[in-house]
Amino acid sequence: MSSIIKDLKSRILVLDGAMGTIIQTYNLKEEDFRGEKFKDHKSPQKGNNDLLSITQPKIIKEIHRGYLNAGADIIETNTFSSTSIAMEDYGLEKHVYELNYESAKIAKEVTLEFKEKKYVAGSIGPTNKTASMSPDVNDPGFRAIHFDELVTSYKEQVKGLYDGGSDILFIETVFDTLNAKAALMAVDNYFEENNVSIPVMLSGTITDKSGRTLSGQTVNAFLISISHYPLLSVGFNCALGTKDLKPYMKRLSDNTNFFTSSHPNAGLPNAFGEYDQSPENMLEQIKEFLDENLVNIIGGCCGTTYEHIKLIAEEVKKYKPRVLQNE
Repeated sequence: MSSIIKDLKSRILVLDGAMGTIIQTYNLKEEDFRGEKFKDHKSPQKGNNDLLSITQPKIIKEIHRGYLNAGADIIETNTFSSTSIAMEDYGLEKHVYELNYESAKIAKEVTLEFKEKKYVAGSIGPTNKTASMSPDVNDPGFRAIHFDELVTSYKEQVKGLYDGGSDILFIETVFDTLNAKAALMAVDNYFEENNVSIPVMLSGTITDKSGRTLSGQTVNAFLISISHYPLLSVGFNCALGTKDLKPYMKRLSDNTNFFTSSHPNAGLPNAFGEYDQSPENMLEQIKEFLDENLVNIIGGCCGTTYEHIKLIAEEVKKYKPRVLQNE
């Protein structure tokens, strides 16, 4: 904790870019995802990017290394969907600990190749189920998942990420704050039961230009809902591109005494669902975040590549970090 706080007070840290965007460039097939270990598994695995940490660790290491070489200070583990809840779709619930442990382990190994201090953030995604809303339009009271089930699932993920060597836990792309609260409870319970602690980052997602999360919270409501926990940072990522995310990052930055983070998409998806904002164009918009002193940690989400992060890493060197209000 003391190491990263010292770094955050001295400079703006750079988070890596999209894992999935780079994985797509490898054009992997079903057998690549399965590897030898899962070649006879009953369910299709193509698209299960998290599984590649076990079946294609060299590729995941190569991607981590690419972002670190581009100038990233923090790399996220390849575990966005590595909960038993999300892995039900692939029939891999029993392999959740291994997925998280191996992902954190290989990320840590790559950071140790560098002389400079690099950090591994254990990525904890929102799951594909929400505790606040019904997936059934005819039954608004129905819930596909309940709070205690989320806590249990997240706790299993936390254990794997911690044991594998994560320096930070990163609860990200929060669209339902009740899910995030379950993740925070899982983290807190694991830390207390094992007498350990590492920093925790949290990042929500504004789903459209209304400025609200999917579960309907404004920026201030979201912030109030999670500020009971001693977070290292709070921020927003995904959904909107940099330009559209800026007013909400400003509101967040003005109203929190946590360090702030942002890793927006490379613009909005086009008609084919692809992100085509160039690194140069995204950087021009990122500069507005830097000019207005909105962030302590900046990176990229969907559609961002090594080149996006390289330009951002070069630019942040020209700026001083955002100073917390109590300092």
